[in-house]
Amino acid sequence: MSLPVLGDALLQLEQRVATLTLNRDDVRNALTGTRLIDDIVSVAEWVNRCDEVSVLVITGAGSAFSAGGNVKDMAERGGDFAGDVAEVAARYRAGIQRIPLALNAVEIPLIAAVNGAAIGAGFDLANMADIRLASTRAKFGETFLNLGIIPGDGGAWFMQRLIGYQQAFELTLTGRIVGADEAKKLGIVLDVVEPEKLMPKTLELATRIAAQPPKALRLTKRLMKMAQRMELKDFLDLCASFQGMCHNEPEHLDAVRRMLNK
Repeated sequence: MSLPVLGDALLQLEQRVATLTLNRDDVRNALTGTRLIDDIVSVAEWVNRCDEVSVLVITGAGSAFSAGGNVKDMAERGGDFAGDVAEVAARYRAGIQRIPLALNAVEIPLIAAVNGAAIGAGFDLANMADIRLASTRAKFGETFLNLGIIPGDGGAWFMQRLIGYQQAFELTLTGRIVGADEAKKLGIVLDVVEPEKLMPKTLELATRIAAQPPKALRLTKRLMKMAQRMELKDFLDLCASFQGMCHNEPEHLDAVRRMLNK
């Protein structure tokens, strides 16, 4: 399957790992006022259709991972932020809120390689991934209240599930910026590395995951997500069905044979 055509991002596919690079360093990879929303959603939908992809990596070009919303547009009440209450709400639903819905539906592991500042909706974008790795230059901030607005892209839903209600509440209500080391202590990121090691480290992890049997990998990601909202008995019934599917896939027997040959 051919790669989707993107407007403000770059996409590469190698060894079953797709790397999406937000490529608007001129606006610090702001999600609003650019074509990045469409790009992210297009890639999220593409990876679900493409059997040649097992892991999706998202990172940013330049100094920032993503600055989130375009503050200049906010100041001018323009772009996505123009109009009355109903108009703004409609733009959120048709705009930035498409990202959490699309990424939450991604069937393969999603890794965020946070190369720099992840602020506001940029922080929330990172939190939509399954795993986050950070450069020592990365900074994180749930800064919506500092601007007199709320996390309108679903950030309040994602972060408390990642680090717990109390920690998420404090970061959201204070709007303070945390560095990469504190982010690791809080459980926001899995690991922190020097800037030049970020993508090699990320791709090493992504390639290792992508080497797993692809159909079972997608089912396992689905199970991990569904376990968060299902009762145990219902979840075990689902596991039994998925396991029956796996035992009848050729990739299972291939994996067993490789194990026995070792």
